Amino acid sequence: MKVYPELTNSRPEFKKIPEKLNEHLEALGAPHIDSFNEMLSYGLQNVVKHMQPQHFATSVGERVELNVQDIRISKPEVPSTVFDVKDRNIYPAEARQLQQTYGGTCSIKLSWKINGTTKEPIDIDLGEVPIMLKSKICHLGSLKPAQMIKRGEHDSEWGGIFIIKGHEKIIRMLQMTRRNYPIAVERSSWKDRGAHFSEKGVLIRSVRDDETSYNNVLHYLTNGTCKLMISNLKFMAYVPVCLIMKCLVNYTDHEIYIRLIRGYEQDQYYLCCIRGMLRDIHEEGLHNIKDCKEYLGKVFRSRFPELPSWATETEIADFILSQRILIHLRKNTDKFNLLVFMVQKLYECVRGNAKIENVDSVMMQDVLTPGHLYQKYLADRIDLWLSYAAKTILKKLEAPGTLLDEKLMVSSLRSSAGISRAMESFLATGNAPSRSGLGLTQNSGLVVMAENINRMRYMSHFRAVHRGSFFTTMRTTEARQLLPDAWGFVCPVHTPDGTPCGLLNHLTVNCRVSGAADSKLVKAIPKSLISMGMIPVDSYLYDPDGKLFVVLLEGKHLGYIRQADGAKIVDNLRALKIAGKLPEMLEIAYVPYKEKGQFPGLFLFVGPARLMRPVRNLTFNKIEYIGSFEQVYMEIAVDAAEAYPNFTTHLELSKVDFLSNLANLIPLPDYNQSPRNMYQCQMAKQTMGTPCLNWPKQAGTKMYRLQTPAAPLFRPVHYDNVGLDDFAMGTNAIVAVISYTGYDMEDAMIINKSAYERGFAHGSIYKSKFFELRGTCYFARNPQMPELREHLDNDGLPHPGSRLEYDAPLYCYYDTEQSNYKVVNFEEKEETYVDSVRYCGSFNVKSPRMVCITLRLPRRPTIGDKFASRAGQKGICSQKYPAEDLPFTETGLIPDLVFNPHGFPSRMTIAMMIETMAGKSAAIHGMVHDATPFRFSEKHTAIDYFGKLLEAGGYDYYGNERLYSGVDGRELTAEIFCGVVHYQRLRHMVFDKWQVRSTGPVDPITQQPIKGRQRGGGVRFGEMERDALLAHGAAFLLQDRLFHNSDKTQALACRTCGNILSTQNRMVTRNVGRFESSPETCRLCGKGDELGQIEIPYSFKYLITELASVNINARLKLKKM
Repeated sequence: MKVYPELTNSRPEFKKIPEKLNEHLEALGAPHIDSFNEMLSYGLQNVVKHMQPQHFATSVGERVELNVQDIRISKPEVPSTVFDVKDRNIYPAEARQLQQTYGGTCSIKLSWKINGTTKEPIDIDLGEVPIMLKSKICHLGSLKPAQMIKRGEHDSEWGGIFIIKGHEKIIRMLQMTRRNYPIAVERSSWKDRGAHFSEKGVLIRSVRDDETSYNNVLHYLTNGTCKLMISNLKFMAYVPVCLIMKCLVNYTDHEIYIRLIRGYEQDQYYLCCIRGMLRDIHEEGLHNIKDCKEYLGKVFRSRFPELPSWATETEIADFILSQRILIHLRKNTDKFNLLVFMVQKLYECVRGNAKIENVDSVMMQDVLTPGHLYQKYLADRIDLWLSYAAKTILKKLEAPGTLLDEKLMVSSLRSSAGISRAMESFLATGNAPSRSGLGLTQNSGLVVMAENINRMRYMSHFRAVHRGSFFTTMRTTEARQLLPDAWGFVCPVHTPDGTPCGLLNHLTVNCRVSGAADSKLVKAIPKSLISMGMIPVDSYLYDPDGKLFVVLLEGKHLGYIRQADGAKIVDNLRALKIAGKLPEMLEIAYVPYKEKGQFPGLFLFVGPARLMRPVRNLTFNKIEYIGSFEQVYMEIAVDAAEAYPNFTTHLELSKVDFLSNLANLIPLPDYNQSPRNMYQCQMAKQTMGTPCLNWPKQAGTKMYRLQTPAAPLFRPVHYDNVGLDDFAMGTNAIVAVISYTGYDMEDAMIINKSAYERGFAHGSIYKSKFFELRGTCYFARNPQMPELREHLDNDGLPHPGSRLEYDAPLYCYYDTEQSNYKVVNFEEKEETYVDSVRYCGSFNVKSPRMVCITLRLPRRPTIGDKFASRAGQKGICSQKYPAEDLPFTETGLIPDLVFNPHGFPSRMTIAMMIETMAGKSAAIHGMVHDATPFRFSEKHTAIDYFGKLLEAGGYDYYGNERLYSGVDGRELTAEIFCGVVHYQRLRHMVFDKWQVRSTGPVDPITQQPIKGRQRGGGVRFGEMERDALLAHGAAFLLQDRLFHNSDKTQALACRTCGNILSTQNRMVTRNVGRFESSPETCRLCGKGDELGQIEIPYSFKYLITELASVNINARLKLKKM
């Protein structure tokens, strides 16, 4: 990690391929790749261990059981049916260019039994499933940067994405409720769940080692009892908690009572409630564990269709207890102990002795990583495939004389549809339909396109965490609020404005997502705690002198510690953690006792998917990872000067650790108004730049490229750490801050026309189009059309580098069925050049031929194009002004941009003013200045530092210069602030948005012009535009636009009854044998002399008709003019 930035071309390693991947870039894809590798290493084995067998009975009474024994995913390879292949490995660059999915074969080993007799296992291929780039089973996983370049990738490729039909997709990280921790919650909607239900309860999101999760809620009822919520297939049921306890352990009522009141022997209300709940169970005739299990199984038999019909009530009850209640715990005694803790915590919160916790705070959340979501959906698809396989077998057995043998089993399993299409659809659309819901609050929007508009945009996808689409529709703002406990984990700057504000957040630069801990180190935790004085949960002794705190390890109740020993035990745990004797990512959340505070205890977490960040432990002077829960109760200093002896325990590694990657790239954000920093984070992701370096191998639908980028002269050190000079995305411009010509009002800016002609901010758009032919066709040029030679080569494809015009030939092919040539013409009117032409091969000889034509569209800056500085100062180009008319300095320097000085006071972007001076001094002295935040202070100011550098270079201390008018050559009386600013050209261009029409299609229902630029629609005219015209006094213009040139229509109206629908002609038959119409009359009042023509909008007539359809008669008040 660098401390100060430096010029790229002055480095000794310039132009050399690095030996290893940049550690900062590698950290971007770490949460994605690590979670996917964990799935491959042991996640799939855990899925197999917990997957329920599929049971069914044949018509002859045979009981069949299907059980998955193993799940394997292979590396992407050429199919074995294809011969003469030198390298059978398939690489991601090939999948991108061929518009294919980068995936490997998923296969399972299936064991089956008939009437308990085990048969020979069967290996079944379920089809290809997508594979994450740079994972263990990706061919890029072990390659070094030099080898990556040979395979068509960047040397800095960090993976973490999927390639689905040539498009890069990324699974979103979702913020979820913290796993395996009982949270006291208050929700008003819980009152509607049944009689006596209150708004209070204790929620626990129980997550098993195969990442299956179920929510259990312990509800408090206003009659003093509490019930436990259990769910299955989106169905929820509420069971008395004492009934569940009696099913879990074979304890007497007295033993259960003693365990529940332990530590609360003096609370008479609580004792009364416990006795009442135990009494209610006995009044139902349930006296022992057998009675309770049979009752539970009998009640829920119809709610668990996945269990075989021959299962007993006791087996059903055991299934519910093990698979639906606190599933992260294996032993029933552990589940019983945790339920006891939940009951005690619930009653303490109900009586106001403990505080209700906030599920929207980061301390009560972890993340759902891509690998875990992939694993959950893969397991759900395999489970669904098993049920389809069972139905297929039963259907084949319906044929007379058919026996269930291995041959029938193999043919039935192979004829069942695999999971390839479902997995590809999940990653292509982001939709995850499931019977169980997968423990998610949404089943759509889980996957997004990894847009590579520029390097910053691409980087931001990998650190984004979303709260969930469910919260975007909520009117409350609790989920969007930035709370203090998010410090160091969630960036306070990098969140979009608008609908996703506060819901789409980004992790800080040093925040890490924990993986699964070493099982040996986890097993050492209980032993270490006992040696420190912890009282095991089974050997509890009443302590009248001091209150005992509970100790939970990943939701498992280990024992108790004395309040006086709490701080000492925590210090000892941290010492062992730093020494490597306990897991590195162990979270030690010690909640001390505080009157009406959070429920006290020592809560330890070692599970995956938790947010952790590094700080310096001052006691041992070593790095320690801490979690979001424990941080709230720790003393951490930001600066070493602020640390108090014997009080402050930890120190931040850097003052900028609380910012995300993009926020760390803003120059001096501490000198800007906070909204400007938020705007810059968004505009940086919309900037034209250098998204990639392997342009010949790209086949993206639409890519932006800045042809003349430059390295910023004023930049934070993080800019060098992530190597952004290799993917430059801006231009250094000479800026004069002056109100000149009037074209620079309202954030507009003037561009020097000569600078424009020299290539200032010149950009291009690359579009790749794929064309497929049927098997009976092939590309070829028609020899009978000599005029095609100018446009097409012998193979019927355009020449690379040629210019395409509207209606010019794009390609030609020969159809062997119809025995003729066909020419396809280019249908776009924009200036376009052919950048490259590539054939796309296939493993299947009979597949249609395909070609990829990449087009390049030059985009020079035009009036109306959007630009922005890195301080969030956005504006459009208002004019390209001749250089001879612009002001110039004493040395003859003419500015590239003219910026209006009124843009500074209202936006308060002091950082841009400092950048103007810093960029100027950097250009003078040939160096790069550090723009990392918090480097300057009131004693050591940035203005003084850069002002002295300007003086040393012979310029004014304040950055001002004398300018001369370009019109008449006279010296301007005011001193003008001039300097170098790094400007960004945004992708919002007039050519993509301009829209005009005189006539065009109309909506068939409302008769109004349609909207949409692609459909030839009109410019949208809304309420704000209407108000603007009314305020301007242009009422007749409003009538002309919205009435005469829109849906004006004529209708007959009756002045008597005020109706426009009842007026019509009556058709009568004459003696001549044909229909003739009578004069118009009103069918309601029968009069014809009170009718008249009126002009109304057709949409109003449509509204009257709709109202009449629901029996509402709309009348108009009319009078004769």
